[in-house]
Amino acid sequence: MAKLKTAYFCQNCGTQYSQWMGQCKNCGEWNTLVEEVVEKTSSKTPPFSKSKQHVINIIEVETSEEPRIKTPSEELNRVLGGGIVLGSVTLIGGEPGIGKSTLLLQLALKMKKKIFYVSGEESASQIKMRADRLTDVQNPNCFLFTETSLEKILHEAKKLEPDFMIIDSIQTLQSQLIESSPGTVSQIRECSNEIIKFAKENNTPVFLVGHITKDGQIAGPKVLEHMVDVVLNFDGDRNHLFRLLRANKNRFGSTSEIGIYEMVSQGLKEIRNPSEILITKKFEELSGNSVAVTLEGNRPMLLEIQALVSTAVYGTPQRSSTGFDAKRLNMLLAVLEKRAGFQLGAKDVFLNITGGIKTDDPALDLAVVASILSSNEDIAISEHFCFAGEIGLSGEIRPIAQVEQRITEAEKLGYEKIFVSNLNKIPKRKFGIKIEEVSKIEDFHERIF
Repeated sequence: MAKLKTAYFCQNCGTQYSQWMGQCKNCGEWNTLVEEVVEKTSSKTPPFSKSKQHVINIIEVETSEEPRIKTPSEELNRVLGGGIVLGSVTLIGGEPGIGKSTLLLQLALKMKKKIFYVSGEESASQIKMRADRLTDVQNPNCFLFTETSLEKILHEAKKLEPDFMIIDSIQTLQSQLIESSPGTVSQIRECSNEIIKFAKENNTPVFLVGHITKDGQIAGPKVLEHMVDVVLNFDGDRNHLFRLLRANKNRFGSTSEIGIYEMVSQGLKEIRNPSEILITKKFEELSGNSVAVTLEGNRPMLLEIQALVSTAVYGTPQRSSTGFDAKRLNMLLAVLEKRAGFQLGAKDVFLNITGGIKTDDPALDLAVVASILSSNEDIAISEHFCFAGEIGLSGEIRPIAQVEQRITEAEKLGYEKIFVSNLNKIPKRKFGIKIEEVSKIEDFHERIF
């Protein structure tokens, strides 16, 4: 007979303690320890179970391709590495209202598979109303179950034998074996463990929706992200239409791919060619605008950089950036003043990446500098120019990764000239775009103005 005992768990990091204390020694947070009832297994359980597994040399191991389910969303297939692997467990997190449930409901409605959609947050009528708004064609094999009891969910799943299972969300589930409220560390750990066990035993892929904390981390114990096979992050600015789907962890593929969606009235729409949408079609050339060729994962993309430089009205000049690291902006301004001699110390500088996109690619440096210099001198940059290069502290223009992919993307969109570092190893094949190789900011300034 199993014995029950109580323990104290930190609701921030999940660390277990035998007695209550004011501060968690692991994460340093105060008043986060909560008493919970945990189950203690019998000591008569043998330490090692009989197993048919044996030691094998790695050379003798036979490998095979993991069978995958192709989804109707090419962007999701790209991020997952080619599709959903059978028996895998995927955790997707993001801000409230960003589109997690919408993405998975669209997936359930369009896939020609038997889908088991479990919701602990919405009623069946609410899900049906959202489904009618998203698409006219609906999957007749999509089954809804509004329940938070883990035991009932797994019981129905075993009876239904679905091809695919969606749980929205893991923080709303509750197991009868743990005497604590839903969303606590113990409940999330126990429910996740049972769901992963079900997925592996029945070879059924499962998608889990996860809530996030105010710091942007998935709520619950960190071990949850270690247990699942894939961790996806769905983010974007709610004031803009674009959403980015990134893989923070993927046991079956690369984590460098990215999926881009646009939020419309009918749900999430895939963006096959983001460069054409993110670049504004200018009716007249304006100073302070430039085009950067960036990479999101392995995907080349063109972004429009806007800068506004003006005389500081108040004593202290302002430095503001949207979508670009503010510390890196300050560094670039210091390099322009110290190394290149441009007087920007007494001027306000505002920088914006259009479309609500946030990126940390260092190859944006050259386009940022071009926009700042263009606005400072009030001279427009030709709309047929684009830029890809990193700025060093000595004012040199440093080489960037995967320059051939960037040049090809700019060529495909009809740009006539791209500025890159002279240290980049440019392939010798002939491009349909002129490649300008620059070494210093002063040299770069003379060529664009």
